[in-house]
Amino acid sequence: MSSSAMDRMPILVGVGQITEKTPGLEGLSSPVDLMVQATEAALADAHLSKTVLEQVDTLVVVRSFRESTPNSPEALAKRLGASNAAQWLMPNGGNGPQYLVNRYAQAIAEGRCELALFSGAEAIDNGRKLLKAGITPPWEEPTDRKPSYLVDEKKMSNDIEDAHGLMIPATAYPLYENALRGHYGHSIAEHQQVMGELFSRFSEVAAKHPHAWFPVARSAEEIATATPSNRYVGWPYTKFMNAMNQINQAASLLMTSVGKARALGIPEDRWLYLHGCADTSELWYVLDRENYHSSVAIRTLSEETYAMAGRDASGLDHIDIYSCFPSAVQIARDEFGIAKDDPRPLTITGGLPFHGGAGNNYVMNSIASMADTLRAAPGTYGLVTANGGYLTKHSAGIYSTEPPAPAGGDVPWVRKDPASYQGRIEATAHPRVEAAPEGAATVETYTVTFGREGTPEVGIVVGRLEDGARFCAHVPQDPALLTAMTEEDFLGVAGAVTTGTPVNRFTPKG
Repeated sequence: MSSSAMDRMPILVGVGQITEKTPGLEGLSSPVDLMVQATEAALADAHLSKTVLEQVDTLVVVRSFRESTPNSPEALAKRLGASNAAQWLMPNGGNGPQYLVNRYAQAIAEGRCELALFSGAEAIDNGRKLLKAGITPPWEEPTDRKPSYLVDEKKMSNDIEDAHGLMIPATAYPLYENALRGHYGHSIAEHQQVMGELFSRFSEVAAKHPHAWFPVARSAEEIATATPSNRYVGWPYTKFMNAMNQINQAASLLMTSVGKARALGIPEDRWLYLHGCADTSELWYVLDRENYHSSVAIRTLSEETYAMAGRDASGLDHIDIYSCFPSAVQIARDEFGIAKDDPRPLTITGGLPFHGGAGNNYVMNSIASMADTLRAAPGTYGLVTANGGYLTKHSAGIYSTEPPAPAGGDVPWVRKDPASYQGRIEATAHPRVEAAPEGAATVETYTVTFGREGTPEVGIVVGRLEDGARFCAHVPQDPALLTAMTEEDFLGVAGAVTTGTPVNRFTPKG
């Protein structure tokens, strides 16, 4: 590899994380405050002074669930003295942080970017404290323009899904979980224990992580058992199985090239290389999916990421799988070729339910934690996966302190165009969706939503008509039926569906 090619090798050079647990109402940070703190930590991590931010040419903020100010990228740039940078906002989706690393690694390798800063935060806990005290969070900052989105934001659900409640992640992901239970051949009790054991191991990692919101190790039984303090949310998920975003957390990343890092004097022991990466999207709407126990998009993601890195699951020393709900972990684990009984932890943070996550920005924390982990064990390799929507948008990266082998010629690093493999996903055969179903039908998967008092409220069914068409419906609001759906296996149960406006109705036989 020529010296000019090596100079353009993309590297991650600085990471910063902030978790704020401030008692009382004094000194509560806004999301922009937290991003400033995380960026200062990333600068210190890279052994850089704040003046280097004048050289940042790209600044991207991952959108908060509730943007606290009209233009957060501009506000952050002004606070940091990085106003020379092109400023972008990354739309909703937990895949965002890893997507940014992948996309700008390519831009750096091609000489279109020299120094990039990514940041994101949530201060939902702080905001709730203020609102509870009758104070509107004073977090707006002046701006001259609306933010520019880096990529278009496409609505994640269609009208049928909206009418039946599938636009809520805590409702949509349980559909995958019950389908997985059937795919694995587990009874309800067996699968509840499996989920508890899976997330108990996550909580054990969170208990040791300095930035975890809930640094408490919990037993499988404690996680899997519904109690007044751990109620069901969307059955079979208890509260401890749901992502926690009621937090105050931020993370920032600094990326550059080898040549720029040398010019800035960044020590080589800070450098992290991206060996493999990919970005995919599933068939967009939940009702269009091939099935609910696997993911062709994650399978393709794994194949492309492994191929670029020249390694497979056996070559990974550290793993952080996106962990909003148990089904997201299990499906990604399976598609990445990691065995159910693999002894390696599937998280390095403790995951979204226990480490907590700044909404769309959680993976920035996992990338930062992966950087810390790899620097402490030079020469090892770590996988980070990211997921947005309802198992919809996916990104992955394999990192190491070791530089990748040259791609050949004068090009040090090449990211395969995601469009070159996305077509394989789009061509996946899937059932036709019937908006106005009528007649005999069977349950493909289902869930029951629960209220805050711990009582079942709505039974949601995704089912099939006799011709194989897929539909979505609610069951009658009969408390006995809703309870039975959580105690008996309703997968494959026969019944009849009728069209409603806008909610269809499925009634089981008997």
